Amino acid sequence: MAEPIAVTRVVRPLHPFFVGLGGALLMAALFTDFMYSSNSLMQWANFSAWLITGGLILALVSAIVLIIDFALGRGGPIRWLDFGLLAVAAVLSIVNVFIHTRDAWTSVVPSGITISAIVTILLAVAGLRGWCVTATRLAGRGEIA
Repeated sequence: MAEPIAVTRVVRPLHPFFVGLGGALLMAALFTDFMYSSNSLMQWANFSAWLITGGLILALVSAIVLIIDFALGRGGPIRWLDFGLLAVAAVLSIVNVFIHTRDAWTSVVPSGITISAIVTILLAVAGLRGWCVTATRLAGRGEIA
């Protein structure tokens, strides 16, 4: 006689959504830094500082959501390479936001745009890996992915 298949739902973690949003803001800062270095309009430097600040706020939100994911059992084991990429990007972005508080040209060129480029590369690698800090469970037999 056939056994009924138990239908359970695999719960995915919520933190990758917030990590991706914050990463997009931090990567957009490279574009605004480039625009400032090409035309010296100070508003582009202001946009960069706002984008970096917003990205760091979303990084904090994603860290809180990651803790909630662990508390609710949604998160698997930590993937240390992804965690390290995002942590280094966050620390460099904190340094970068302080650099962007300088006046005029030195707020972006050369150190601000260099750090923005490094952060963008780190986040691009993290984005290609899926923005997820934890390993996700695959759907088993009878589970809906």
